[in-house]
Amino acid sequence: MITPIATRLTRGQDLKLELQKLVTKHNVAAGSIASCVGCVSQINIRLANANHTKLIQAPFEIVSVMATLTPNHQHVHISVADENGDVIGGHLLEGTIIATTAELILHRYDTLTFSREHDDSTGYTELTISDNPQ
Repeated sequence: MITPIATRLTRGQDLKLELQKLVTKHNVAAGSIASCVGCVSQINIRLANANHTKLIQAPFEIVSVMATLTPNHQHVHISVADENGDVIGGHLLEGTIIATTAELILHRYDTLTFSREHDDSTGYTELTISDNPQ
């Protein structure tokens, strides 16, 4: 069963922190982001294969947000467009701040449990999926 969780974030809220709060508040053992529409005043991301972060203070429209959500880790990618329509994206980090609003819809998968475990073949913690019998 899929349970939708919807909220509207407002000016000054941190997208990543608010997402973490929603996962905790709604006991999300396995989830994803169905939709996120809005704008941010700054983004904080990590690009592919980078060890450093990129903090950019400018108005951006949220183009896409995708994630696998576990109780202890939210693996989130974001793409945003600037005033010229140029798009940048990467791993969402704390410090991505809502400018006016963000309409956020999560899906909670009640029959699954997501977690992350180290994978020797990649060197990273990767998603593991297990059934959660009802």
